[in-house]
Amino acid sequence: MIAADRKLLDAFLKPYRVADGKGFRLAKHDPGDTHGLRSEHKGQAAQLLARGIEWLAEAQEKLYAQDRWGVLLVFQAMDAAGKDSTIKHVMSGVNPQGVHVTSFKAPSSEELDHDFLWRCMKALPERGRIGIFNRSYYEEVLVVRVHREILARQKLPPSLVGRKLWKERCEDIASVERYLARNGYLILKFFLNVSRDEQKKRFLERLDEPEKHWKFEPNDVRERTHWDAYMEAYEDAIRRTAAPHAPWYVVPADAKWFTRLVVAAAIVAGMDRLDLAFPAVDAAVRAEFAECRRLLAGEGGTSRRA
Repeated sequence: MIAADRKLLDAFLKPYRVADGKGFRLAKHDPGDTHGLRSEHKGQAAQLLARGIEWLAEAQEKLYAQDRWGVLLVFQAMDAAGKDSTIKHVMSGVNPQGVHVTSFKAPSSEELDHDFLWRCMKALPERGRIGIFNRSYYEEVLVVRVHREILARQKLPPSLVGRKLWKERCEDIASVERYLARNGYLILKFFLNVSRDEQKKRFLERLDEPEKHWKFEPNDVRERTHWDAYMEAYEDAIRRTAAPHAPWYVVPADAKWFTRLVVAAAIVAGMDRLDLAFPAVDAAVRAEFAECRRLLAGEGGTSRRA
């Protein structure tokens, strides 16, 4: 089904996929874009999402059984862009045994005593599993870049903290992602691109609706004063780390129903290219299966507990 629709899927994803960062400009990506779909198409989008979730569940079962590939999904966004809800909806049909979500908060004292990639490398998924990073090592060229006081706590030798630091960190990230791809990892990175106006609207909803108060953090509002600095940091990070083996998807995030559709489509398309299949059994194993069937058939009726 997916293979037959591959051209349509690729055409749908093309505006959002960044596999070569040369000349990338974040301003060219509209957070409110819905690929021509309107709000009255939300029902149709929900049906497509449901189909994608079903296929993803089938693919994940093959991924787990085959035990050769690992899948790493990286989610980055400004606050209130919908990372948590997108992960929840898109991965809703997948067996949790084969998926692990890691949310990276402020680093601990132990993590600060290691290199900036250390804590994320520890959380990489095993072969046959899907690992989801809710924020990631990209925070080191985003929030740390915007708030240089965080960098001061990382105990780097002063001679290593120069004007090329962010470029060098992006080079290190790109090198690690190339290494992982060469070792059997599918890497897909998602920047949920929410507009400043939509973020404001969602913050106000969190303040106005008691059931959403738990989501609100006063510091999130203060971070809005750094919006332009964050956009510059995101643009630079995407430009320097986008690659065919580790593409970015700049996903419009003002309409959550459309965000989920694009993310699901990107994961489906990526896993479709892994040529996943259940492992075949050889003649000796088939003969053993036949013997097991013979023994089971010879047991007669179902035994009953006395």
